[in-house]
Amino acid sequence: LTQVEIVEGCRLPVLRKNQEHEDEWPLAEILSVKEVSARKLFYVHYIDFNKRLDEWVTGDRLDMKKLQFPKKEAKTPTKNGLPGSRPSSPEREVVSVIYILIYYTNKFFHHWLMCNFLISMQQQNGNARRIIPSQPGRKRKANCGGTDEDSQDSSDGIPSAPRMTGSLVSDRSHDDIVTRMKNIECIELGRHRLKPWYFSPYPQELTTLPILYLCEFCLKYLKSLKCLQRHLTKCNLRHPPGNEIYRKGTISFFEIDGRKNKTYSQNLCLLAKCFLDHKTLYYDTDPFLFYVMTEYDSKGFHIVGYFSKEKESTEDYNVACILTLPPYQRRGYGKLLIEFSYELSKVEGKTGTPEKPLSDLGLLSYRSYWSQTILEILMDLKPDNGERPQITINEISEITSVKKEDVISTLQYLNLINYYKGQYILTLSEDIVEGHERAMQKRHLRIDSKCLHFTPKDWSKRGKW
Repeated sequence: LTQVEIVEGCRLPVLRKNQEHEDEWPLAEILSVKEVSARKLFYVHYIDFNKRLDEWVTGDRLDMKKLQFPKKEAKTPTKNGLPGSRPSSPEREVVSVIYILIYYTNKFFHHWLMCNFLISMQQQNGNARRIIPSQPGRKRKANCGGTDEDSQDSSDGIPSAPRMTGSLVSDRSHDDIVTRMKNIECIELGRHRLKPWYFSPYPQELTTLPILYLCEFCLKYLKSLKCLQRHLTKCNLRHPPGNEIYRKGTISFFEIDGRKNKTYSQNLCLLAKCFLDHKTLYYDTDPFLFYVMTEYDSKGFHIVGYFSKEKESTEDYNVACILTLPPYQRRGYGKLLIEFSYELSKVEGKTGTPEKPLSDLGLLSYRSYWSQTILEILMDLKPDNGERPQITINEISEITSVKKEDVISTLQYLNLINYYKGQYILTLSEDIVEGHERAMQKRHLRIDSKCLHFTPKDWSKRGKW
């Protein structure tokens, strides 16, 4: 290590200690180097691993035999003479045209499904349920398995469109070395200590502390336990500010206006950014509503998770950011947050969809929720006077408030759509049915619409929110 100087940008295998599996040596990039107590530490990002696994490591975990130094970026001229941009070429223009044709072909296919998809159900030999749409005018085979469309529309299989309104989606082209590194070591929130996954723009002077203390009710950040104890003698909050619009058992939801409760909303965004990499933080919280889920005990209402949504969304987004805090993950709370967002959409009389891109964990939760919700409807269909029951994509969307594109992408993801004798059919295999029934038996937390006390507001008539 003394002979070769390791600089930022170097790549080499690094020993990654894994508690669940055997230790491994994945390729990693050095993002930063520092010296602590005369010992060098290296901040590494494991290539092809999620950024939440980035960490500081000592020199003995580096495989120096396979060290790769950073390559110097060649400046490429453009027709404007500006460095860093690629020159245009006929090949690139052809690729662009092909991509546009693919995109609009997919959009046409989705539109055709929405207009023509009439579903009926029958039991076939006791082995599978087949859901048959109405026959289209043209007999044409199409690939409905979802694989090709997944790769063309988006990496996660959910069609997404360019963002046209004020957004919390980050522009990753402006990432720098500072925002790529975790800057908070540990957060104490109530009875929990949280290890942040990502960078969050807390004040610089707090980033050197071994523990950052947060009031679990107002989310104010403090530099020491003594400061927190002094703050708690003055803080009168025992629940999030705003209106409690849902309560069942120990679970409550509070609606918080980002304009009326600006400080709380900003503190909530700072905390959330520690666990959301694909979003950026805006201090202008005025255009957003925040729905905070809490768990009640004798000491107060403790934050479990939240989601935010725009007061006015031109693209039918019913969620901007969504997060279940790590201590409450894998316990059904994430799906409860999603279910609650759609329950609000039902009251509003709208269909909704989450803002893209979703995080890896968010995508898993949404796909699971959409799958269970749609399968629940299809399996509950009953024959009518001996005839096969029928339902349309529009009706599924209206019942669930799930946007039509998400209904179709879920059917494709589950690989339920097939082409048979000139028409598209949905086939529910025994595996799908049994897997769904097992999943629903484990799903104990559900939203009870009778416990929701929510009146939607028409924000377009309220001036600047």
